Amino acid sequence: MPPEMPTILVTGGAGYIGSHTVLALKRAGYQVVILDNLVYGHRDLVEKVLGVDLVVGDTNDRVLLDDLFASRNIAAVMHFSAYAYVGESVTNPAKYYRNNVIGTITLLEAMLDASIKNFVFSSTCATYGVPSIVPIPEDHPQNPINPYGATKLMVERILADFDGAYNFKSVRFRYFNAAGADPSGLLGEDHNPETHLIPLVLQTALGKRESVSIFGTDYPTDDGTCVRDYIHVNDLADAHVLGLEYLLKGGDSAIFNLGNGNGFSVREVIDTARQVTGKPIAVVECDRRAGDPPALIGSGDKARQILGWEPKYSSLKDIITHAWQWHQQRHK
Repeated sequence: MPPEMPTILVTGGAGYIGSHTVLALKRAGYQVVILDNLVYGHRDLVEKVLGVDLVVGDTNDRVLLDDLFASRNIAAVMHFSAYAYVGESVTNPAKYYRNNVIGTITLLEAMLDASIKNFVFSSTCATYGVPSIVPIPEDHPQNPINPYGATKLMVERILADFDGAYNFKSVRFRYFNAAGADPSGLLGEDHNPETHLIPLVLQTALGKRESVSIFGTDYPTDDGTCVRDYIHVNDLADAHVLGLEYLLKGGDSAIFNLGNGNGFSVREVIDTARQVTGKPIAVVECDRRAGDPPALIGSGDKARQILGWEPKYSSLKDIITHAWQWHQQRHK
């Protein structure tokens, strides 16, 4: 018999990116346990689609973590359980520092006490702030402009210090706009409240919203609207599995941007969605939002070179088509 694959703990595994990564881990043969407090995660997707063990709880609960690590033979942790609403992080930073920073430290200390030293961290391009270079390389200065980005940068620094002090190895993925859904239609994006452009556009196509807002039409871009790098959620998930395998084979701590290296404007997203859905999709043009850079595009070259990562779904049409399949069945 082949050796049993390691067990991986995925925090936030009932959420959008976490659930797709759990599916990728299962497809690669790994055993998976999810820890999720279900504030934003979906129990029904774990039970009906993923079919893995779900522990309902919080990373701030040290007793729960100790019990979890003592009762399972966990080889590594993938950490997705952050709060991620930028606007809310500005109005309620305490919530973000408590969950995203203190919760992560509690998790890391429990891992150390259990002698688990492989950690894959979901970071963000928000640590860069307003970029001076596009596409953004990993060595670009980090100057976050909101508490959400600051919490992620703080955890990155903690992980660097833990490596130096405890030989604790991590892969930190800074990624851009996650989008799309599993091509099976079984998993996809379902946030409440929803703030991401593609789901908002598709909800408008479904008649769930009257229109979609364009915030700013006077940016220094080809059509005046913001440009963002959209990366298919399955490609993100595949990168996380490659990062895990890199660590399990003894790789040193590393940081990778995950982006397609090209961007699409807000108008391009809406126009592509009209083509995919065949729906009119009304828009309302609004003033710029504070803190929105004109363009955010990431270079994925380092992940390609070191991890062998090859995105499968880099076309905007594929991303929106898969998301549309999901939204039609999820929001009938």
